Amino acid sequence: MRIDCPFCGPRMGEEFVYLGDAAMLERPEDGATVDYVFLRDNPTGRHRELWRHEGGCGSWLVVERNVSTHEIYSVRLVDEARHAG
Repeated sequence: MRIDCPFCGPRMGEEFVYLGDAAMLERPEDGATVDYVFLRDNPTGRHRELWRHEGGCGSWLVVERNVSTHEIYSVRLVDEARHAG
């Protein structure tokens, strides 16, 4: 898989670290964190994920890709993705 870093250009996936779902999950206030920590969706198809360009510029990215085929639709910096919605 190749990810097109906004700063470094297209790079092999091995340079990046997957950090989970890009949806902003909020920790529950009641202390019931078991579901928050362990129970996550395992979607198929198009999905937004959080990645870090660990082996390059260190940027935090939101990668929208098909988790079944690994086709990448878009790559944005985290701040840009927040403002775009």
